[in-house]
Formats: sequence, C-alpha cells, structure tokens
Amino acid sequence: MYTAQGVLAKDQQIAHYMPLVRRIAYLLMARLPASVDVDDLIQNGLIGLLDALERYEEGLGAQFETYAVQRIRGAMLDGLRENDWMPRSVRREMRRVEEAIRTLEHERGRAPSEKELADALGLSLADYQKLLLDARGHQLVYIEDITDGSGDDYLERHVSETSRDPLGLLEEESTRAALAAAIEALPEREKLMMALYYEQDLNLREIGEVMGVTESRVCQLHSQAVARLRTVLTGTGKAAGSGRRGRSAARAGA
Repeated sequence: MYTAQGVLAKDQQIAHYMPLVRRIAYLLMARLPASVDVDDLIQNGLIGLLDALERYEEGLGAQFETYAVQRIRGAMLDGLRENDWMPRSVRREMRRVEEAIRTLEHERGRAPSEKELADALGLSLADYQKLLLDARGHQLVYIEDITDGSGDDYLERHVSETSRDPLGLLEEESTRAALAAAIEALPEREKLMMALYYEQDLNLREIGEVMGVTESRVCQLHSQAVARLRTVLTGTGKAAGSGRRGRSAARAGA
C-alpha cells in the first residue's frame, strides 16, 4: 500500500526494513555476552527504525538505509547502556576490589578471603561488606570493557563485520575455558551460590534459605564472586560470557 506521495505506508516500510534491524541485532550479538537477549536488541532497533522513518529527509545526500542503520544501531547501543545502572563511584570501588583480588591471588596463590580484601583496601570488614551490598547488580561485562580506550566504540567499529576470523574464535573458546576454570576455583560458598542462582534458577531469598544466610548476605557473596570472575575476563582482554536459561553471569543482576 502506497501513500498519495507514492511511497510505502509506514507499516509496509517497517516490514520492509525489519530484516535490516534483525541483521544489525545479530551482528551486535556476535560481540556481546550470551546473556543479552537478541529480542531486546531488535525491540530497541525497531524504535530506532521508527525514529529514522520520522526524521529522514530526502535530498540531504544520504540514502535512507544508510541513515537508518545509524539510528537503528544507536538505539540498540542506547538500550544496552541503559541496563548499566550502577553508579560510577561504586564501579570505581569495585575495580579497586578486582585489582586487590588480582594482586592477592598472585601473591598467595589462592582466592583471598573477605577480611584479606578489606585489609588490602584499607576498609573495615563491615564497610567492605557494605560495598559489596551496594554493588548488587555488578556485571561480568560492561559496554566500556569492549572499547579501545580512544573513545572509538568497539561495537561501532565492528558492527559491519559479517564473519569471525579463526583466531578470534579460538580466543573466545580460550576465554570460556578460563571462565569455567575460574568458577570452579571460587571459594565453596560462592561457587554454591552461583550454582543455585544460575543453574538451579533460585532467587536470592531461596538461596539464603538453602545456605542459612540472609538475602543481603547472598547479594554480598554474589558481588564478590562476580568481582573474582571479572579478574579473569579483564585479564584475558576479552569480553565474553556464557548464559544459562536466559540468565548469565555476564549480566549479573541480583
């Protein structure tokens, strides 16, 4: 169906460009943790497409599809960033925790205890545990983890890639193996908590009942476990994660 101006009606235009939205979504998924829902990307991309249809003006030198790609991709990235709600101050503190974990593990050859981490950070145990509670929702991968430090967004630069080189696939497999080993090396209580949350799909209250601790304590254990696992990921320089039934440590929302 066409309008009086001889162009496709909006619903026909949406149907026509939906394959483009899906293609961009799946190209982004190749660079994101497995926990990210492709349907969420597509939904955000559809918003970008609608915005492009509303704003596009012919005669400005850009074809509509070129213009729409930018709007669609931008809407998807905005949606990803909106999910990253943790205050920057807490993120900075959790990076200090990660660095302390990395240093103490290197020095002692084992996972440091909470008390050891608190001492290394110059905090009381109570203050350290409060930081862990404030950091509920600490994620294994953030958008900023996959930038090159120059302000040029990694996803923006690589969204047009249609294939993945063999070396990249090997590196990703290596990262997954390292992450699996890191989960296995977690202290027993943290490993149990992660298994109950990601494998058994229990909520925090249920996990607390199983472990005989409060829900707040489960949040603390979760934040600390994610910090330990991030030391593995940031050490490899890759941003990868594995999901299970739609939830994953790569998107550790408590």
